[in-house]
Amino acid sequence: MSKIKPYKNSDLGKKEQVTKMFDTISGDYDGLNRVISFGIDIKWRKKVVKLVKESTPETILDIATGTGDLAINLAETNATKIVGLDISSGMLEIGKEKIKKKSLESKIDMVLGDSENMPFGDNSFDAITVAFGVRNFETLENGLKEIFRVLKPHGTFVILETSIPSKTPYKQGYKFYTKNVLPLIGKLFSKDRSAYKYLCESASVFPYGETLNNILRKIGFINVEDFPQTFGVATIYKSSK
Repeated sequence: MSKIKPYKNSDLGKKEQVTKMFDTISGDYDGLNRVISFGIDIKWRKKVVKLVKESTPETILDIATGTGDLAINLAETNATKIVGLDISSGMLEIGKEKIKKKSLESKIDMVLGDSENMPFGDNSFDAITVAFGVRNFETLENGLKEIFRVLKPHGTFVILETSIPSKTPYKQGYKFYTKNVLPLIGKLFSKDRSAYKYLCESASVFPYGETLNNILRKIGFINVEDFPQTFGVATIYKSSK
């Protein structure tokens, strides 16, 4: 998992490379996401919001918030405070503009920080979300331990992440799409070709389904469930502390 980095010839560690990559592609990121997932990522995020809403949280942390899409959606939960954390200042700047346009500055804070070493106290948040971010952690277990630390007891933790369909013909279709179509879209839309190659490759080796459930249990999360989405190209994981 840790071997896959955005820039093959760089001496920087994965964390620094991921930061640089997201800073570079931040301007293209939203439009590209819609194209890559045919807009279905919007539907997946709505489901995450619904799961979080069930526990009526007061405070929510959205990790790897990027340009703030999920943090903005989470405003529907009626939480009083939402914090979006990201390692890329380029992504956060775009997120701040979006928040301003929606007049949500009093509710949503965008914070520059490292998800594996967060600037928050223990048991700080009622709910924590990560959409398409856990596979960018330098060390998955360290990131998850940090999440466990800042989540309140009985708090809700929801992950939305890419996965690989296990059923025919979706499995074959997915392989063809990620190998041939995605890099082409990345090439056409983005000035950083290796970024999208990395996003595809990191998705293909990331643990999903029961494997990720077991990692969550090992860290200490309880009531771990997973919900595959759209033939299994993404999965939502819900657990608590």
